[in-house]
Amino acid sequence: MSKAIIYHNPRCSHSRQALALLEQNGYAPQVIEYLLTPPSIKEIKRILNLLQIEPRELMRTKEKEYLLLHLNDPTLNDAALINAMHDHPILIQRPIVIIDSLACIGRPPEEILKIL
Repeated sequence: MSKAIIYHNPRCSHSRQALALLEQNGYAPQVIEYLLTPPSIKEIKRILNLLQIEPRELMRTKEKEYLLLHLNDPTLNDAALINAMHDHPILIQRPIVIIDSLACIGRPPEEILKIL
């Protein structure tokens, strides 16, 4: 079976549901509580590449940090947004599931079924 990784927040119901779906489908994923262990800048870039999305699409734009840090400024470049996610991991969408070279954001949790 392929190796699965989940960037997880145990306080998030979507994240808990995604983890349960992985386990129900036979996966014993590596669980990364990204608020405690934020992904490196290199890992965020890898996730963006796997998801084939732009940095802002990985961000939780309703978090207070998003506005406090003025991340809604359209002139900010990708590096600034990636650095903000690294420094403030609460800004990262959750859960993120990676299986081999496939990735998805589990919102809703059933989205992960597409990569199983």
